[in-house]
Amino acid sequence: MSRLSIFLLWLLHFLPLPVLAGIGNVLGLVLYALARERRFVATTNLRLCFPKLNESEIAALARRNFQTFARSFLERGILWWSSAQRIQSLVTIVGHEHLQAVAGQPVILLVPHFVALDVGWSWLTQHGNLVSVYSNQKNPVFHKKLFEGRLRFGNSQLYSRQQGLRPIVKAMRAGLPFYYLPDQDLATKDGVFVPFFGVQAATLTTVPRLSAMTGAKVVPLIMRMLPDASGYELRFYPAWENYPTDDQTADTRQMNAFIEDRVREIPEQYFWLHKRFKTRPEGEERFY
Repeated sequence: MSRLSIFLLWLLHFLPLPVLAGIGNVLGLVLYALARERRFVATTNLRLCFPKLNESEIAALARRNFQTFARSFLERGILWWSSAQRIQSLVTIVGHEHLQAVAGQPVILLVPHFVALDVGWSWLTQHGNLVSVYSNQKNPVFHKKLFEGRLRFGNSQLYSRQQGLRPIVKAMRAGLPFYYLPDQDLATKDGVFVPFFGVQAATLTTVPRLSAMTGAKVVPLIMRMLPDASGYELRFYPAWENYPTDDQTADTRQMNAFIEDRVREIPEQYFWLHKRFKTRPEGEERFY
């Protein structure tokens, strides 16, 4: 089944993006209807983060989120097999001068979990090498293809989370920007509880710690699916000034606040299917 799924992704990547997006939207509605557990996770997250929305609005936003997630899965075929020219033709760049302004310095590209995040990696690795971390996928066939797809351009480096920060620091000191996804619940080891949309969320302090350790500038990068399915936007933001401070908790809260602002702009494109609030402060009731 896994090999058949990858074969179908390969077949679909030949389609124009608007057609592929339409198929993804239909698939997303099917997944919303069938994936009961993930639907519960997404709607729970949305209720916590947008308490002013009523149940009808929560359900509508969750359906759109499933659609963008399904699109991102199918559209990976473009990133894995299409030419570099096709990928570049689908991408609009905004604010690239913010990354260029810190050229020659250690850099952390702060990339929250929006569904089109792989587009940013694919575009950037066509223009230079990066370093990043990955989580092992349960399906070994899909894991192998995902790993190969992310390394198809250039000579970037990927390390598992279990390998720790040492190879990341080494690569950064050799000049590779660190493409980092900081906003998932990986328990509170090396992390703190700070608010995310007003809810205490276990959040890693890796960004301020690594910035302090290496002198790296933090440049946020957000990927968006364009509303007309014509392509994607990669938007770089200015490097954070006076960051980090000597207060890692405050620095981590600043990071979450920035992500909150971006999520409010395109809430349907954030990865709500993840159990962001799985780890709770001692004595607090679980949400999932």
